[in-house]
This record gives sequence, C-alpha cells and structure tokens, in this order.
Amino acid sequence: MPAVHHKLLLEDALQDSPQTRSLLSVFEEDAGNLTEYTNQLLQAMQRVFGAQSEMGLATEQLSQQLLDYEKKNFALGKGDEEVITTLQSFAKTVGELNSLHSELANQMADSMVFPLIQFREKDLTEISTLKEIFGIATDEHEAAMVKYSRLPKKKENEKLKADMVKEVAYTRRKQHQASLQYYCALNALQYRKRVAMLEPMLGYTQAQISFFKKGLELVSKKMESFLSSVSNMAQNIQKQLDAEAETMRMAQKELLSVEDTVYMPDKETETVNRTLIQKAGYLNIRNKTGLVTTAWDRLFFFTQGGNLMCQPRGAVAGGMVLDLDNSSVMAVECEDRRYCFQITSPSGKTSMILQAESKKEYEEWICTVNNISRQIYLTDNPEAVAIRLNQTAIQAVTPITSFEKRQEGAPNPDRAKPGGAQPAGSDSQKSGAAPEPEDLIAPGTPIQFDIMLPASEFQDQNRAGGRRTNPFGETEECTAESDADSLLQQVFAVRFLGSMAVRCGNNQEVIYEAMRQVLAARAIHNIFRTTEAHLMVTSSSLRLIDPQTQVTRISFQLEEVCQFAAHQENGRLMGFVVEGRDWSDGNEEGEPSFSAFVFESNTEGEKICYTINLAKEITEAKKDPEALAELIKNMPLTNDGKFLLLEPETGDSTSGENQEDLESEA
Repeated sequence: MPAVHHKLLLEDALQDSPQTRSLLSVFEEDAGNLTEYTNQLLQAMQRVFGAQSEMGLATEQLSQQLLDYEKKNFALGKGDEEVITTLQSFAKTVGELNSLHSELANQMADSMVFPLIQFREKDLTEISTLKEIFGIATDEHEAAMVKYSRLPKKKENEKLKADMVKEVAYTRRKQHQASLQYYCALNALQYRKRVAMLEPMLGYTQAQISFFKKGLELVSKKMESFLSSVSNMAQNIQKQLDAEAETMRMAQKELLSVEDTVYMPDKETETVNRTLIQKAGYLNIRNKTGLVTTAWDRLFFFTQGGNLMCQPRGAVAGGMVLDLDNSSVMAVECEDRRYCFQITSPSGKTSMILQAESKKEYEEWICTVNNISRQIYLTDNPEAVAIRLNQTAIQAVTPITSFEKRQEGAPNPDRAKPGGAQPAGSDSQKSGAAPEPEDLIAPGTPIQFDIMLPASEFQDQNRAGGRRTNPFGETEECTAESDADSLLQQVFAVRFLGSMAVRCGNNQEVIYEAMRQVLAARAIHNIFRTTEAHLMVTSSSLRLIDPQTQVTRISFQLEEVCQFAAHQENGRLMGFVVEGRDWSDGNEEGEPSFSAFVFESNTEGEKICYTINLAKEITEAKKDPEALAELIKNMPLTNDGKFLLLEPETGDSTSGENQEDLESEA
C-alpha cells in the first residue's frame, strides 16, 4: 500500500500564503466529501445491521411458532405427532440458526457499525471543530492586523503601538497554533479514512465467515487468506499513521519553540536585502470606494518577471496588477499610515499606493521594484547583476544627507581647482581616453539633496510684501525689468535630485558621473522624496521656482552655465554644471569652481537642453542684430506651444493676439 504523498507542510502554517490556503481548500473539500460519503455508507451499514437484527427476531418468532403448534389442540389434530416432532426438530434448528443470526448481528454492530460511527463522531467532528477554531483565530488575527495597520506615527502613541504589537503577536501565535493543529488533523485524516473504510468491511466479512462456518462451512481458506492480508494491510497503515503522528508532533513542538519575535510584524534586528529581483508577501492596497472615500484591503502580492501580481485568498492563481518595466517607485505620506509607497507606470497614467507591515518589508519592496524597473531580471544572472550594482553603488559614494545649503564663497577643502572652464554652450572637449571618476569628482564630496531658500532672500521678500515670481512670465515689479528684454521664456516641471561640487566644467562626462553618484546615494540611504519645482529658462538666466509660493529658490546667469546634458539611457534625467568663483586662496579674481545640478523632468531632458542651448544662441545673437533677426525668423514652433519666442514688450500694452502667443506651459 503506497504512503500518502499529499500533505500540508507545517512550516508554511505561519506565513499563511494563498498557495497554502489553496492547498488547504483541497484538503477541506476532501474532508467534506469524506463526511458526506461516510454518512451514506453508515446508513447502508445500519440498514444491513437492521436487516440482520430483524432476521434474528424473525427466526426466533418462527421457532416459537413451530413449538406452539403442539399447544393449539386442534380438534382434528389426532395423528399429528410426527408432524409435531418434526416441527420441534425444525424449531430447534431454527433456534440454533437464531442464535447464529443474533451473534452475527452483534458482530456487525461491534465490528462494522461502531467503528464507522466512531470515525464520524471522533475524527470528522474533530476536523469540523478545528476548522471553526482556525477560522476564528484567522478572523482575530485579521482584525488585529487592521488595527495595527491604522497605528499613527506620533511618538506619544508608543504605548498604544506596544500594546498593538503584543496583540498582533498573540493573535498570530494563536492562529499559528490553531493552524498547526488543523493541518495535523487533516494530514492524519488521509490515513484514518483508509482505516475507516477498510475496518468496517473487514469486521462485516469476518462476521459473515464466522456465521457460515458455524452453519454450513462454505467459506474457503482462500477467503481466509485474503481477509488475513486485508487485516495485515490495515495494521501496516495503522503503523504508518503512528509514525507520521509522532513526526508531526515533534515538528509541531519544534515550530512552537521559537522566540516571540517571530510573530511580531516589525522586527528591528532584520537586515534589509537590497538586491532582490523577486518579492512576495502581504501588502495593504488603497482603493477608492467613492468620490472622496478610500478603503484599504490586505492582499497577497508577488512579482513575476517584470509584472506585479496579486492573488486574493482562495484564488487558484494570481492576476497581473501592473507592468513594472521602467516604472517608478517612491515613498509617500498617506492618511497617517506608516511604510507607504507608490508605484507609477512609465506613462504616469496608472499608479497605486501600497503599505507594508514593517520597515524591512517597506524598504525591500521599494528596492525590488527599483531593480525590476531597470530590467535586471532579463539578464543571464540577475542575482549577480543586482549584487554587483548594489556593491558598485556603495563603493561609489559616501554622501551626507544634510539639507543645509553651503554659503556662497565658502571654501571647500575637497574641491579640486580645475585648469579652466569652457565657454558656455560649446561642446564638451573629449580627450583620447575617458576620464576617471576621481578626475571628475573628488572622492567623499558631499551631496545636497534639497535646495533651501536662503534666509537673506526670504527676509528680503517678506520686507517687500511677499512679492512672487510668476513662472508664466507675468512677473511683478521686482522682476519685470529683468524679464522685459527676454526673447525666450520656457518653464518645465522638474524634480530636484541633488547637487555636488565637481572638478571641471568642460566635459559632459562630469554630468553623467554626478547623476550616477546622486542616484546611487539616494538608493543607498533610502532617500526617495524629491523636491518639486519649476525650471524657468530665459535668454538671460535659469531660475528654480517653488510651484506653491512662486518664490525663486535659486537663480543662475546663463553665462555661468558651462555644460548641460541629458542622460543617455534615461531620457527624463538632465543636469547642468554652473561655474562660480572660489576666493579662499585670497586671489582677487578667484579660482574657478564648478557645481553640478541633477534633475528629473516630466518631459524629455533633451527638450530642456535644447531650450538652454537656444537661450545661449539668442544671447550670442543679441550681439549682432542681423543674426538675431535671422534666428527669430527661422525659429521652429511646435503645435503644443513649446519653445515659443517672446516678443519684447514695447509700450504699455500688447494686442490680445500677441498675449495669447506669449503663453508658455509648465
């Protein structure tokens, strides 16, 4: 008899994944079918037992009726003595048969009906009870997880957080214990049902053989040998059941001997794996339930290739939720919930907000989506590529996360003094060999991840009555004079990623190296938030404007921008290098110093670079009126209104038609 191959793994009870639940539903369906079949089989056996009991009563009545023949005193009964003797002999024989039938009925009750009733009342009822306990424990754990997920992030709620962590650990342990007992019972049922099906029929057949042996001796020894083999088979199955029960008991004891930290959702001692290209686990997803209302659902998510999949409980397989290729992921603040992040499709039309249950899961999910979005999984050895990229990023930079802006003109000991700056707008000079990263950026150069408004500028604006700079060119008096002569004015929505000091400004490779180090530093230090801003390009300057307050955060004269370039692979990344002066050595003219600024735009970075280059061409063409007129005449205009030249204001007003043409989009 082959052993049972299908069983529930006790090690999977704690994770409670949809795969385990799917396998559990198969076992539960099997148990339900077995219960239904057992009831039908028991009814049939009880009918046989009833018929046999009725047979005993019928033969007893027959024997008594045969004996009563003599007592009837028939008036015409003379000469019936032989008949009476014969009937008495028949009554004795029938009485002996009656004892055999009664014994057969008793044997059927003991060896056929009782074992099946015991199996139904003990084993199947135990399965039903454990199922209810498991369902209650699961509901309590789900309720505890919902309360835990709603915990606020305020520090004064640490006691509430500690209580909720204990409650989650208690309910998770309770669910774990209930699931282990339920799984063990379902596994054991696969053995017990075989014994329960064989044992009644074995008792029934043995009782019939005993009956026939005592009555007519019709049973052959071949049947006895067969029944003996069936009996041995049942004994072997019972031995297997005993061994499996002991193994499951020891496994259950070992699994329950772990520390309580296994049941806690947020363990601070766990190490984050940043090289994952596959991830699976439960996440809370925010769904809209109305125009302004939302609800959070806890579902099982997993990655498959470049897709994010979701599998509800009870489902046989998962369905695709989002294509992660070239997608973006970032941490978000959402409804006072912790560990929330947002995944956005490359087109920006589809996005979803998810919540992890712990900081480790939160960081690993973000890193995994980042790795998949870079299509590492398509390489021959994706694990090695992910590890190598992570190690390269760690070795590349050691940034600081200070948001304080360095004072202008302050000395920088790590900054190298370049030999000279190339004129603005010219192509980068390429040497015979590619420059080393150390030649472009000094090792250990700090990185600034945000641009703070200088205190002096903020105070000046307050004194001026809160004057703002409008990014669409409709400026107030403080900037009207500087923008009046601007022939080009274009605004782009960008996100500031970081800036750092560089060693030279005459090579586009320094921009690519700055992009690499800024992105690597953000990945290593889990800095996912970016600063939204409007980058205004005019024919005289570059300005970074706060989209909420319309305050200019930082401004550069166009002649200070010595290099600009878009990323060669990620078209939304662009950066530029600004030349300044360092007077730390006491030189009156100052030594040239360079800083690289890296941005991510909603449009193509090449468009921003084209606009900056166009602004430089306009600046050069202003020196020659004929060249300026020719440039304006040949200016390409697009249907969506981008890269429009603005006519200089003459007089107090312009026509409505000209005002419509002067619009620019952000």
